[in-house]
Amino acid sequence: MGEAKRRKSTLGEDYGKEARILPWLPITKSQSEQFVAITTKGAWIGIGLMVTTWFTVRFVGPAFGWWEVY
Repeated sequence: MGEAKRRKSTLGEDYGKEARILPWLPITKSQSEQFVAITTKGAWIGIGLMVTTWFTVRFVGPAFGWWEVY
């Protein structure tokens, strides 16, 4: 229990608050982790859309006679 009291006296009002990435940047570590998770999911969605578009342009369109691939 002495360690917790020492930390509380050292941190003062910041005790119990989530740590920031940088002292001058108002973004917490959990917010940065959430940002990474969202952007990673978005990147995978973009990759999937790109592959679907490529497949459609390369195979589906010519198969139905919509256009010709040279």
